[in-house]
Amino acid sequence: MTLDSKKISKDFPILKIKVHGKPFVYLDSAATSQKPKVVIEAISRYYKEYNANVHRGLYKISEQATHEYEKAHETVARFINAHMEEVVFTRNTTESINLLAHQLLPNFPPGSEIILTPMEHHSNLVPWITLAKRYHQVVRYIPLHPDGTLDLTTYQHMLGPKTKIVALTHASNVLGTVNPVEEITQWAHQHGALVIVDAAQSVPHMPVDVQKMDCDFMAFSSHKMLGPTGIGVLYGKKELLEKMEPFLYGGGMIREVTYENATWNELPWKFEAGTPNIADGIAFGEAIRYLQKIGMSKIQKHEQELTKYAMQKLGKIAGITVYGPDASKRIGVISFNLSGTHPHDIATLMDKQGIAIRAGHHCTMPLHKSLGMQSTCRVSFYLYNTTKEVDALCEALEKVRKVFAREESW
Repeated sequence: MTLDSKKISKDFPILKIKVHGKPFVYLDSAATSQKPKVVIEAISRYYKEYNANVHRGLYKISEQATHEYEKAHETVARFINAHMEEVVFTRNTTESINLLAHQLLPNFPPGSEIILTPMEHHSNLVPWITLAKRYHQVVRYIPLHPDGTLDLTTYQHMLGPKTKIVALTHASNVLGTVNPVEEITQWAHQHGALVIVDAAQSVPHMPVDVQKMDCDFMAFSSHKMLGPTGIGVLYGKKELLEKMEPFLYGGGMIREVTYENATWNELPWKFEAGTPNIADGIAFGEAIRYLQKIGMSKIQKHEQELTKYAMQKLGKIAGITVYGPDASKRIGVISFNLSGTHPHDIATLMDKQGIAIRAGHHCTMPLHKSLGMQSTCRVSFYLYNTTKEVDALCEALEKVRKVFAREESW
């Protein structure tokens, strides 16, 4: 049974709006996804019916809030095949990776090596390069093949006794490349290195199993997978999280406190200091249940078919250059440029047609510079997008091309 994206889109109130008098076509889910009614209602229900702090009160609505908040952790854990103690709620992927960089790198001696890829989002780049300088460590990069895939032969030769961390994106937010994290992890573990996966662009779009992947840590965000902003996940193997010091100190994360000392709460609360983002955490669980009801394999297949269709259509437009591998090796992300036209101009004219796309460096400035450009246009798909919307995109791009070629006026 295939996914009925037209029917699914009816669950998303914002997709009914018009922009500049045109039907709204949203093609920027890699930046943030839209939210179904059940998620919006879950937030409202918390504030209307049981707004109370968690892990604090012995009264009914506090107990209900605690139950729903903990249930959200359990939902996330099942979704990625982890244990609840291994799922820490943070603000987003960025905070999760910063937590790891700050807590892990001080433990490694000067000269230790951190291996990254050239396609990393700034969230999985800036923390490592900044703190590596502080602790006199070395950052190295796995080379890219011309098609935007990793040179795994060179990667295997890079690994050695100095390698302490391999941190990489599961799926590129620019090239769309899906990296073979299982093999990359296996090779890293043979040299005793920890593997950290930025899964912000993969967990929302495909089945992800951390036990099968065997990564040591993984980070992703709610807002890219139908959930609210301001809530994210740090997954970590239990034995590693137990050894790590907390990132933040205060209420909620303690077991016992004296005037001289403190001990820490059990996992995952050890890493969730202060009053958490309760409403959005609960709504995040609702978003995952929505995705599970549809089925992640169906969502992945739908996006693969849509991406293949879009790449074929884009390939027929004169002057379009698409970056990254073919459709079989990528998620539903397509970055491109139109010869002689700035991406910001394209995005502005797309908006006039009611079509939302991204334009810029997409928080990957080094990658863009390595490809010899400053910015690109980017379209990204999700379960609510249709081939009809791809057709609308390509028709509008063809019109943009003719305008800048002075073949017709806007």
